[in-house]
Amino acid sequence: MKIAFLTSEFPHPKIGSSGGIGTSIYNLSKGLIQLGHEVSILIYGQNEDDFFVENAISYYRIKNVKLKGFSRLLTQKKIQNLINRLFEEKKIDLIEAPDWTGISSNIKPNCPVVIRLNGSDTYFCHLEKRPVKFINKYRERKALQNANGLISVSKFTADITNNLFSLNRNFTIIPNSIDVEKFSNVSFSDRNENTILYFGTLIRKKGLLELPLIFNEIYKINNQVKLILIGRDASDVISGNKSTWKMMEDLFDENAKKNVDYLGSKDYSEIKEYICESTICVFPTFAEALPVSWIEAMALEKAIVASDIGWANEVINDGVEGFLVNPKDHLQYAQKVMQLIHDKNLRTQFGVEARKKVIKKFSIEVVAKQSFEFYQKVVK
Repeated sequence: MKIAFLTSEFPHPKIGSSGGIGTSIYNLSKGLIQLGHEVSILIYGQNEDDFFVENAISYYRIKNVKLKGFSRLLTQKKIQNLINRLFEEKKIDLIEAPDWTGISSNIKPNCPVVIRLNGSDTYFCHLEKRPVKFINKYRERKALQNANGLISVSKFTADITNNLFSLNRNFTIIPNSIDVEKFSNVSFSDRNENTILYFGTLIRKKGLLELPLIFNEIYKINNQVKLILIGRDASDVISGNKSTWKMMEDLFDENAKKNVDYLGSKDYSEIKEYICESTICVFPTFAEALPVSWIEAMALEKAIVASDIGWANEVINDGVEGFLVNPKDHLQYAQKVMQLIHDKNLRTQFGVEARKKVIKKFSIEVVAKQSFEFYQKVVK
């Protein structure tokens, strides 16, 4: 089959910055190619139109049309024309698009359209308890209504989306995936004792304003524990502050702050070693669809203390592959962290079970096969 992905991000030097959605598409593309399928990536929002082929993937860079008041609509028509041309030339059989801001809402191609939920703007606004722009919700609903097939990376996200948009549509649950072979070297395990690692964007929705308060409690229990943070600093949509890290700094107790090291952004290839060398990883997030970062840490047999919200039990069974705790319960969160810091046997047990779970449920081979079977049904 010939599958095309419409996206605004993808991890490639020519494309620009990429986040979790881009990484998820990359992993799925790799799995589909291994199964013998052809993959094209259509990336809008580029500074020029371009086409190239690399590692068996066909890339179509799409420059947005600039005309005040009509840019989005004209860009959508440009994308539609490209999709239809590729379909007519038998270069694609199906297009998959994200739910974010409903980019496919005014695109009516001649081939089937699948939307995969990784969390729409409406979804994240709901989880963060802030208002959503009417136009974004309208576009996202229209895109979902027009889609020939719907996938969600978690049941929680599907249920919330159905409710928010009053859709009553069936979603097939297919999670995000990772290349397990790339996350299999644990030779650096626990090199830095008493080290807690958070990696990901520094942003309110990922619980980063709770993490300092949690670490203050950890420091009271054991003042030898260190916290390492890796990730891009983001602005805060609620307060308007340009730096979440600056907001975090004010929340650490004076002494606890001395044991905190913010390393900023790191290359994707470097993060693996930091995961391996840490004692445990923490993810106190409030808003996700299905986080790839958790799966990566699990694949490296790293014990995790994560949020207990919504999607969490679709990734981790509490007390089996990690601990799930409400991030606002700072003391309990700290106690679970310290339980793992002090109990190496439990850390090892959680890590082994976590990797088994990833291989069984989140490997690119498993997810690519599930995705292809779904695509096949939609095309038929």
